[in-house]
Amino acid sequence: MSSRFSGLFFMLGLRDFYHGMRGLPNYHLSCCVNTLLQTLSATWEVADLLEKWEAAGVRAESHNVPLQLKKVLAAMRSDHPQHVPHRDFLHCLDRNSVRLNIQHDADEVFLSILNFIQQQMDDKALAVEIQNLYKISVEMHLQCLHCTAVQTRTSYLLSLPLHIKEDHNTLEDCISSFLEDQELRGINCCFCTQCEVKTPSKKGLKLLSLPRILCIHLKRFRNSCGNTRKLDCSVTFPESFDFSEIAKEAFSADFSQTECKYTLYAVVVHAGNAVCGHYTAYVRHRVNQTWYYADDSHIQQVSWEEVQGTYGNRYRDTAYMLMYRRGSKEEGQQPELSG
Repeated sequence: MSSRFSGLFFMLGLRDFYHGMRGLPNYHLSCCVNTLLQTLSATWEVADLLEKWEAAGVRAESHNVPLQLKKVLAAMRSDHPQHVPHRDFLHCLDRNSVRLNIQHDADEVFLSILNFIQQQMDDKALAVEIQNLYKISVEMHLQCLHCTAVQTRTSYLLSLPLHIKEDHNTLEDCISSFLEDQELRGINCCFCTQCEVKTPSKKGLKLLSLPRILCIHLKRFRNSCGNTRKLDCSVTFPESFDFSEIAKEAFSADFSQTECKYTLYAVVVHAGNAVCGHYTAYVRHRVNQTWYYADDSHIQQVSWEEVQGTYGNRYRDTAYMLMYRRGSKEEGQQPELSG
């Protein structure tokens, strides 16, 4: 390699590090995974925990998703102009049935990656720590409308799946609707252990705890008569919001967190329709708080107004997943340099 070429390569590496992002070439329809890698790279808590993992004894490295993820995230955050081994990660996912040459749903792949971390990390304590970053603990209750008996159970979500209306939506309204009690009647009646038959019921949930990273899935794909279509309707979302101001009544009596303010740091965007589409991402820089746009290998600086352009409307790129971090956006801005 000539000194001129290596110097240029080095400068490109420094520029990418300044951006805090590395472009990832599209490889066998990998835009979905490329986009998720950009959001995971911006979720520095995940890379920090994976960095603690002593994975020397892991067998079948090429099949181990968290190990390959660790390598990719380390390369993406490094200031060295080195090759980012994202193709190895893509082939690893392919070996775990997230196939190359297929268009995937970003939310499904994201949840699959979190599940692979739980299944394939031999350090179970660290695996739980990673899961807890996203874990929304809830208490679900089901009340019979005949005898008023109540059944409860605790559960958790790793992303908040929000139904959207075929009209103008706000994120705050979508969250409020998700947390509202719902009546179940007709074919949706549930079995009551007291009445010993299916009865009309009311179901709801209470929040037990909120996560450090709040992943929100805007359910833009809807199945109708066996066909899937995409809803391009508008969903506005803020740069920051206080969860306690939206849904304080949905908090359990056992809810004890005092900090409920969230700041947006990544947006997964879908362009196209339900049959043919493309994923890109907007990511906020950890240090300078500037927004950047990642379209596979292409990275550029953008404004908040351009991020707002993903709210939705026909023929526009539309926000599909939102990543919010609990706490002020100034928290922990200085990243650890690797290399």
